[in-house]
Amino acid sequence: MFFLQFAIVLLCILMGARVGGIGLGVFGGIGLAVLAFGFGLQPTSPPIDVMLMIMAVVSAAAAMQASGGLDYMIKIATRILHKNPKYITFVAPAVTYTFTVLAGTGHVAYSVLPVIAEVSRRNGVRPERPLSMAVIASQFAIVASPIAAAVVACVAYLEPQNITLGDVLKVTVPATVLGIALACVFVNKMGKELKNDPHYQALLKDPEYLAMNNAQVDTGETEVSKTAKVSLGIFLFAALLVVVMGAIPGLRPVFEGKPMGMAHTIEIVMLSAGALIILFCKPNSDDITKGSVFHAGMRAVIAVFGIAWLGDTLMHGHLPEVQEAVSGLVQTAPWTFAFALFVLSVLVNSQGATVATLFPVAISLGVPAPIIIGTFVAVNGYFFIPNYGPIIAAIDFDSTGSTKIGRFIFNHSFMIPGLLSMVFSLAFGLLFAELFL
Repeated sequence: MFFLQFAIVLLCILMGARVGGIGLGVFGGIGLAVLAFGFGLQPTSPPIDVMLMIMAVVSAAAAMQASGGLDYMIKIATRILHKNPKYITFVAPAVTYTFTVLAGTGHVAYSVLPVIAEVSRRNGVRPERPLSMAVIASQFAIVASPIAAAVVACVAYLEPQNITLGDVLKVTVPATVLGIALACVFVNKMGKELKNDPHYQALLKDPEYLAMNNAQVDTGETEVSKTAKVSLGIFLFAALLVVVMGAIPGLRPVFEGKPMGMAHTIEIVMLSAGALIILFCKPNSDDITKGSVFHAGMRAVIAVFGIAWLGDTLMHGHLPEVQEAVSGLVQTAPWTFAFALFVLSVLVNSQGATVATLFPVAISLGVPAPIIIGTFVAVNGYFFIPNYGPIIAAIDFDSTGSTKIGRFIFNHSFMIPGLLSMVFSLAFGLLFAELFL
């Protein structure tokens, strides 16, 4: 029954991807209808916080775009990347990795995805490359963040074995940094160059596409308005503030003994940034909602609404069976712990839930702490099924169409970058665990 329902989920993703636009989201609704009315699975709660975070970030980014801030940012980036624009494939994941490490959540990547997409396109770099690696880096950085829930849980489970937070980070940080960097070398050659991509070249002949995306590259000679600079400054300050508040929980208000969650923090800060941009830069309200950032962002919200809700409903309905099957795998051969972590993370879409489910099993079976820590990065299997929020957002932000879900679902833009990063990070993780622990 599980595999039949899983096939229905994959079919909905495939059909939605082929339709395009809001197709991913609305076809997720069909899948939910089949699971709920046909199979009697109780729907889980929709991913409200993920949707609201995207909407908040898009609101600020769209206001910045309407004020000229995005064009100004692209102008700056164009100058920096003029000599060798391919470096964005390395710079973009470095930015999202740093943001996640400091904020403790990969969702901070939403604020830079539209910028990565536009800078790449206007410099003739295939956006699929930096966007895919930026999303992968934002996931893998979770195991390198001292404030991430998964890392906190890992330390809590291994503390009786005299494992500290420092022990975990001295393995996960260098392992993920080197693993992602090595993956970037290969991904930097992935896919056709934009000048040789027939789909993108066809788009350049469409007047509506050119009008919507301003596809002609700015030469950098035009004067930048003061409002463009102010809007960019407000937006970047808001993004930095999110990172700082994530790194220093004491800056957030405390409710019932705990700092305010990062989801609410991101939403409040980015909505406020949008309001300040509108207040001080006075962009045309129609331009805000007509821009490419707003359109792409709203498509991403609808896609997350349908597909992420559909996948979560399926896994929640079969969680006991999934946990039992994966636990049995670990009992058979402890070295397969990395594979078990990867499989469960794919199914439950949560690093913290994966740690909470499998770490106690591994410890009870006597799996050595160095192996547990060395394979910790395998909790980042989100990318395998393309229903994770930043993945969907990156697809929608790429107006060239290079970042996509393939015809067979699993041949999507994030599969090769994700698998390369996983293999390299696991190899380095096991090596450093052997050396340092």
